[in-house]
Amino acid sequence: MAEKSTIARPYAQAIFDQAVASKQLPKWSENLALASLVAQDEGMRSVIGNPRLSDAQLIDLFVGVCGDNFDDAAKNLVKLLVENGRLSVLPEIASLYEEYRAEAEKTVKAEVVSAYPVTSAQQNSIKKALKARLGREVELVCTTDNSLVGGAIIRAGDMVIDGSVTAQLQKLSHALTH
Repeated sequence: MAEKSTIARPYAQAIFDQAVASKQLPKWSENLALASLVAQDEGMRSVIGNPRLSDAQLIDLFVGVCGDNFDDAAKNLVKLLVENGRLSVLPEIASLYEEYRAEAEKTVKAEVVSAYPVTSAQQNSIKKALKARLGREVELVCTTDNSLVGGAIIRAGDMVIDGSVTAQLQKLSHALTH
């Protein structure tokens, strides 16, 4: 069987193209995020592969769980995915769509994991530095991890900057033992 990302790519591209044409990038992000969460639910995963359910029943169930925030275009996507036996690739479709959207909007989501809470001044400094380095607008998500002892780890796309005390100690230990 082909990899899920290979299967998801044409769907994500088509959704992205349609979202650009209709100027609804944020709405599709919401639709796909919700659909992805529903598709990943353990109960829903067991229902998706159930041969006792007809396509119509599965579509009604899935759309019903998604609720009123799900628009007609999203309902049509679910119908298409069910009919093609591809509902289980929704998380990959959502992920690829967000990559396409970030590329089009020249944005990047960066994660900062630090030993202590990051102040707003530090966040602004990190955003400014990353924007200069990556040439994109930066959205920061900050978390704390006491095991780092000090410093921080920054992840933005494929780039990882590990300035944690833990990493520095590991480098020192490695240098001393070799």
